[in-house]
Amino acid sequence: MEQIIENLSGLPNGAASGSGAQAVERALQLLSIVGRAAEKGIALGDVVAESGLNKPTARRLLMALMRSRLVEQDELTRRYYLGGELYVLGMLASRRHGLLEMAGESLRRLSGGSADTSFVSMRRDDYAVCLHREEGTHPVRTHALQTGDQNPLGVGAGSLAMLAALPDQEIEAIIGRIEGVIAVQYPGYSPEIIRADVARARESGYALNPGRVIANSWGIGMAILLPDGRLAGALSIAAIDSRMGETRQKELAGLLRQEVERVQAKLVTLFSSEKPVPRKTPQAVRPRTPEPV
Repeated sequence: MEQIIENLSGLPNGAASGSGAQAVERALQLLSIVGRAAEKGIALGDVVAESGLNKPTARRLLMALMRSRLVEQDELTRRYYLGGELYVLGMLASRRHGLLEMAGESLRRLSGGSADTSFVSMRRDDYAVCLHREEGTHPVRTHALQTGDQNPLGVGAGSLAMLAALPDQEIEAIIGRIEGVIAVQYPGYSPEIIRADVARARESGYALNPGRVIANSWGIGMAILLPDGRLAGALSIAAIDSRMGETRQKELAGLLRQEVERVQAKLVTLFSSEKPVPRKTPQAVRPRTPEPV
C-alpha cells in the first residue's frame, strides 16, 4: 500500500501522508469512473470532465493506476479500461461471480469422470495461480499443485495452456522476464523447452507437462478465454505417469474441452449485457504501460 501511495502522490514513503491519502481517494474516484465505462472504455477528456480534476492531475493518476495494472489503455483507441489486476483480485476474492465459482461444477465432473485431481488456475502477472484443487478418487494421487501455489507461466500444464493462448510477442517478453527464476528453481525447464512446449500445445490443442515439475507427476491443461478473446484462466488434470499414456491424453483432452466450453458459455452469459467495442489484439495483462494522451 505504501508503494501505491508513493506512485500516486509522487512523494517518498511516509512524507505528507495527507497528500498521499488525497491522491489515493482521487485515484479511486478515477477507477470508479473508468469502471462505469465498462467494455466501452472512456477517453481522457471524459475522465477529466467527470472527475473535475485538471488534465495533468488526471493523467498522472491514470499513469499510476496503469503501473499497478488497475487500469489499462487500448493502444489503438487510447481509451481507458479496467485492468487485468482488478480481474485477478476479483477472481481471488469472489466466489459468487468469479472463475472459481463458474468452474466448480466442471472440476467436480473432471475429477469424477477421470478419478484424478483437477485444477482451475488463472494468470497473475508472469505467474499462474492455482485457485482450487479438486481431488479424484484414484488411490495414487499427485502432489504437484496445491491451492494458492503459483508457478511461472509455462511451468505446469494449466500454466503452459495459459501461456500458449497469449500472443507470440507477449510470450517472448514473459520468457525473458522469468528466465532467471526458471534457471534457479525449475531445473526441468529452459526457455527453449518452454517455447517447444508452447508449439506442441498449439498444435495438439492442449498443454502437456510430462513430469517436468515433479517426477512421475504428469498434467494436461486447456486455456479458458473470455468472450472478447482475452485469457481468463485454465483447467487442468494431474495424474501419475502410468495414467497419462497417449490414448488417455486424448480422452482427458476431450473431457477438458467439454468443461472449458461450459465455463466459457457461463462467461458469455455473464458478459452478455455488455456490448464491447472491437479492440485490437486484446491482452490479459499488458507488459508495458503506454503513455496516456
